[in-house]
Amino acid sequence: MESKEEVEITEKDVIDMIDFFTRVPPLMLKMAIKSNMNVVKSFESQIKEHESQLKEEERVKVEKVLEMPVFELQNILKKVYLETGQKQLKILADPKSEAFISKNLKELKRVLFL
Repeated sequence: MESKEEVEITEKDVIDMIDFFTRVPPLMLKMAIKSNMNVVKSFESQIKEHESQLKEEERVKVEKVLEMPVFELQNILKKVYLETGQKQLKILADPKSEAFISKNLKELKRVLFL
């Protein structure tokens, strides 16, 4: 099993989870970002339920994402957007989404690891 330090988050990881990113219609995502909505809080019970089903490798990747600088995560999202054309990824890769992403990653960390 790789340690958190050895794990690298790649475009393939995002592509493997693309369904997660594309569930929300682009307009709704833009509205959530503009209002800097805490979407994790809205889905806390589902997140906790899903967390219990994560394999150790998936858990390590989640921890890695939670510790990544947002700009690195956005760079990966941008690359995958260029590959897939998924509008939601373009929206999340925009620097204007940084506060939204940061807020929700902090909340996710609280929900999963506190």
